Amino acid sequence: MSKPYNQSKALWAITRASFKAIFNQPSAVFFSLLFPIIFIMIFGAFGRGGGISYRIALAPGCDTANAFFKKLSSNEQVRIARYADTASMNKDLERGRLTAVIHIRQITDSLQQPKISIGTRSTSASGNTFGGFMQLLDYEKLKYESGETAGMDHSVRIERPSVKTVQQYRQIDFILPGQLGFSILFSTLFGIAFTFFNLREQLVLKRFYASPVSRVNILLGVGTSRLFFQLINVIVLIVVGHFFFGFTLRQGFLTVLEIILMSVIMLFLLLAVGFIFSSISKSDTNIPLLINLFAFPQMLLSGTFFTIEVFPQWLQKVCKILPLTQYNDAIRKISFEGLSILDCGKELGILGIWMIVIYAICARVIRWE
Repeated sequence: MSKPYNQSKALWAITRASFKAIFNQPSAVFFSLLFPIIFIMIFGAFGRGGGISYRIALAPGCDTANAFFKKLSSNEQVRIARYADTASMNKDLERGRLTAVIHIRQITDSLQQPKISIGTRSTSASGNTFGGFMQLLDYEKLKYESGETAGMDHSVRIERPSVKTVQQYRQIDFILPGQLGFSILFSTLFGIAFTFFNLREQLVLKRFYASPVSRVNILLGVGTSRLFFQLINVIVLIVVGHFFFGFTLRQGFLTVLEIILMSVIMLFLLLAVGFIFSSISKSDTNIPLLINLFAFPQMLLSGTFFTIEVFPQWLQKVCKILPLTQYNDAIRKISFEGLSILDCGKELGILGIWMIVIYAICARVIRWE
């Protein structure tokens, strides 16, 4: 008599084999486990930053020894910026990089009672944050005068603020450069990585490699089409943003040319990244995983959708070395502030370091067959 087939063992074997198969697909593990953890870490840090932050500077002669200033500077939403000279401070204030400049001094009122006077000045370029900062200042004043420090120091008087009208800073002036970087980042990486991978798998690159055509020209030929396509997208986004939403082009057509030049530099960096991903991937299913590992943290940490100043200081240091951060910052300087690309030396320098490292890796790992 034959022994009956053990269905429970068969079920266990199939379940175990299927479970192992899940972990043989890195993309499945990443998107189901690691990717949500990355989002939690980033937005968790966002929350600990206290939401909107206000970057303020101190006017020359500002009294920083009183208790009110210590209370104000300890607020998580307030970031104190230090300047070696007032010219740099005023320039950042007019460009919207500072919310306000405050001047704290001790005075006596008409009854000869000591008071702490707080003067503030700002510009219309910081109009989206200055109102919130004044509310925060009022709130800190109420806490100071009604808290444990009441009677230990002078009462506080907030003077009427001085607001200078300068070039209006619209939301589109922040959003559009981020969207340019977002479009270039993902479109270039996906386009180049899959194109180069398919050409290699179909042995087209092997035939090219065996021909008299130089390898540099092969890579340039593959990348140039993607470069021109992305530049068309950049131009379309700039035209739509400027004529329909009021995107600022401080120097007009010259600004457009410099944005295009900066985009070309970023595109050349991303071309090498795409070549690397296509070369180290054993199947086309691994390419999206590699691209997302490289691109998604930058999308969230490079000032694409919101300023990096909402993050804690330690995370801001990480943000400031990312290549997309350099691109976004440079485009905002060129478009809104009217600076030349030559004035973006820090951004170009960091992108140059990235480019040297990326192309050195690309030269070692690139595969032709």
